[in-house]
Amino acid sequence: MSSFLIDCIGYGGLVINLYSMSTKGEYKLRLISLIANIIYILYGVLISAAPIIIGCIIAVFLHGYHLRRLKIKKQ
Repeated sequence: MSSFLIDCIGYGGLVINLYSMSTKGEYKLRLISLIANIIYILYGVLISAAPIIIGCIIAVFLHGYHLRRLKIKKQ
């Protein structure tokens, strides 16, 4: 995969993550952040960066847990 495409994936994750910080409501913020972290995991795999992969996997689980908690609380 070309370096340009890999960089685009990384910047895409960055843009989505920054967008999540501008949203209102915890549910929407966590959902969009979860998507951004999944993209960061892909980026970390492509550049062989274990700290990015590990950190984002942890973030995905945390966001998933809180999204589930918010959904249960809403019902």
